[in-house]
Amino acid sequence: MTIAEQMAKVAKDARMAAQVMAGLSTAVKNDLLRRMADALIEQTDALLAANEQDLAAARGAGLAAAMIDRLTLDPQRVRAMADGLNEVAELPDPVGEVGGMWRRPNGLLVGRMRIPLGVIGIVYEARPNVTADAAGLCLKSGNAVILRGGKEALHSNLAIGRVLTGELERLGLPAAALQVIATTDREAMLELLQREDEIDLIIPRGGEGLIRFVAEHSRIPVIKHYKGVCHVFVDASADFAEAEKIALNAKVQRPGVCNAMETLLIHKDIAETFVPRIAAAMRAQGVELRGCTTTREFAPDIIPAREEDWPAEYLDLILAVRVVENLDEAIAHIRTYGSLHTESIITRDYANAQRFLREVNSSVVLVNASTRFADGNQLGLGAEIGISTTKLHSFGPMGLEDLTTRKFIIYGDGQIRP
Repeated sequence: MTIAEQMAKVAKDARMAAQVMAGLSTAVKNDLLRRMADALIEQTDALLAANEQDLAAARGAGLAAAMIDRLTLDPQRVRAMADGLNEVAELPDPVGEVGGMWRRPNGLLVGRMRIPLGVIGIVYEARPNVTADAAGLCLKSGNAVILRGGKEALHSNLAIGRVLTGELERLGLPAAALQVIATTDREAMLELLQREDEIDLIIPRGGEGLIRFVAEHSRIPVIKHYKGVCHVFVDASADFAEAEKIALNAKVQRPGVCNAMETLLIHKDIAETFVPRIAAAMRAQGVELRGCTTTREFAPDIIPAREEDWPAEYLDLILAVRVVENLDEAIAHIRTYGSLHTESIITRDYANAQRFLREVNSSVVLVNASTRFADGNQLGLGAEIGISTTKLHSFGPMGLEDLTTRKFIIYGDGQIRP
């Protein structure tokens, strides 16, 4: 079979499997997820062995440390994948939920019922945990899923896929409900992106280049989030110890992910004291700082920031720092250079906190908390399918409900339209 024929079969098989998955009871879906979680733990050694093949190739290719971190599995990350599946099993099932019933003057009772989207394609790079996370959310929401990972994680993704599909088969469910594409040939992805009759939604997860490529070539609706240029604004009323703790966590805890802080904004009234303090704390953690002219007045050894630093997504231990006049300038900076991902204000001023929440229209906006909480699991959605920075049909971290749509249901008693 040619690649085009292979992908046509994958898509058609997924469409057939989706019809079965849409009709499963919540109990069956939850049992499936718990079995999958147990199987991941039982097969940890095999998963780590497959992952080591990918890691060896990545080291040999000289991939960046941030990429290798995303690629790496260890017993804790396997456990986290299993925990994610168990957490999704515990979540309320949105499928079949009916809301907003109303009665029309002619007696018709109208409502809306949640139903699965159908077949979801996930295109992602070097994060093998996405294989399990996406599978759990798609299957619990009654969908079939096609997973196309990057070449860097091929062995890991296929190994995880084999473990999970094994549990589908043990329950007598169609294995095609979860398919991991075994080829890294770009033609396969291009073919899938044309299968609009079988695939209902594409969710790309990875770097800006991948997401733009998918958006440009897909005939299927795409959930997009090009990059995460996340900001923390330290207001004049901020508690310095709290601001330092939050900023360090936002930048250092895991710098290679999309919800890590990339730019720190500091109110001018506290710059003389806070800039040297945060600069020393960041340097102690190995962070390279790039600051505006005012920032460098209080920390002269900081690298001068250039215009291209403000919209940059470093995904590394690099941080842009800018001193701003006030909250208005902080919001204006975020609107100019942000990516609608995640922003946080550190403040003790209630009015400023409320203004920040109202006027900053990124998908996640926080008060006195780290940007690292912009994550479906951390926000109670279970394992996350991705983060959308487009406002249709979902905005922000996406969970189960975002993998469903709503149809109208109508109860009548013999009504006909005059």
